[in-house]
Amino acid sequence: MGFSSKKKPNHITDRAADALEKATDSNPAKDDPVPGPSTNPSTNLIINDILLRSVGRLSRQTVEKMVLGRQYGSQFAKDAVENRSIVHTLAAYGVTKVATKSVPGAIAVSSALALKILFDRSQSRRKARRSGQKVLRNQADADSAV
Repeated sequence: MGFSSKKKPNHITDRAADALEKATDSNPAKDDPVPGPSTNPSTNLIINDILLRSVGRLSRQTVEKMVLGRQYGSQFAKDAVENRSIVHTLAAYGVTKVATKSVPGAIAVSSALALKILFDRSQSRRKARRSGQKVLRNQADADSAV
């Protein structure tokens, strides 16, 4: 249960899961099986995890392509989103993990993003746009190692 050794939930996902369980369980005293195609609850949990991660990745890539495609065109957006380096992907994953693990982590990541936005706005608009476009061009080029 989160970062605490206590039995009570201390993470927002723990609280949400407990609230959903109370709202949907007709007999809270009896344990319910994990829903899924297998009789093994561990297999069902793995299947659910794979499905959730797949849907999350597809929806994230679709939104990213749509946002970039409006300004740069659909082919460029497709190349930029699909040609990310492993370092970029792992960095985004790590930051997301920090932001979702705790309130201080969320505050730290939000503060860093706000500082980056302020830094970008402090530069001239043209210089910031050129810098961002250069990074996207390199990312869209399959041969470059961004």
